[in-house]
Amino acid sequence: MSTISLKKSPRSSNNAAAKASVKSKPGSKPRSARVDSQQPEAPALKHNSTADDHKTTKQERVLTLLSRTDGASIHEIMQATKWQQHSVRGFLAGTVKKKLGFTLTSVKGKDGSRRYQIEPKRNR
Repeated sequence: MSTISLKKSPRSSNNAAAKASVKSKPGSKPRSARVDSQQPEAPALKHNSTADDHKTTKQERVLTLLSRTDGASIHEIMQATKWQQHSVRGFLAGTVKKKLGFTLTSVKGKDGSRRYQIEPKRNR
């Protein structure tokens, strides 16, 4: 059988000494003075909180549709949120029922389409 010997490379033995001996090119700027010209400066963010700037979230849109007296169909929710059908169903089951705790009812209309509605939460 042969034996394998492991030796450390000379580079890894004293890495700090190797870095200290590296000299910069003549005429180059020190690292701290370099400016990366490829990254633009971030624009200053303006934060003016007014009622006009409030954007309606998709969750708020869905809850508004569901709280109407006639409720909402999955197709109506899909149009309001730009979600796919399976995403709407997941939102109804996971967020509306489980996380928010609303009672979700569904009724099949005369035309065969199913309409979903939430009952307002009562304060305990």
